[in-house]
Amino acid sequence: MSALYRQYHRPLLAFVVRLTAGDRQWAEDVVQETMIRAWRSAEQLDPDAASLMPWLATVARRIVIDDRRRRDARPQEQGDGPLEHMPVPDEMEQLLHQVVVSEALKALSPAHREILNETILRDRSVNDAARALGIPVGTVKSRVYYAVRALRVALEERGVTA
Repeated sequence: MSALYRQYHRPLLAFVVRLTAGDRQWAEDVVQETMIRAWRSAEQLDPDAASLMPWLATVARRIVIDDRRRRDARPQEQGDGPLEHMPVPDEMEQLLHQVVVSEALKALSPAHREILNETILRDRSVNDAARALGIPVGTVKSRVYYAVRALRVALEERGVTA
């Protein structure tokens, strides 16, 4: 095998460099793979042949073709360039809004917090909230009105507008 390598390495490498459009690293990998296949197929090679170069060149060409097909079958990888400029939702902003709203709700009276919890957070109608709390519908309506006003003031005090 070492005699085969010494004899055919340079001409095979020159041939494969042309096949790989000048990519020397790829060409060296192909030559190495070709030599491994020659070693595995040593019993099939004709030791009396004038040259093993045709067999080696055919194997190398097939390896290059297989490599190209493998690369073409998979989308080409891109660098991180386009991803660097892709807008990513800032979850920190949303978290801060949640904290501010939570603090503003804590600043409300228990009755206002309770009515907003029933009508807005639990998405209940005025009638359903009145039944759940055991208070008249009119009281629910007025508490919702004043609770929303108080919440708006509490949010404005914390720098939230609109």
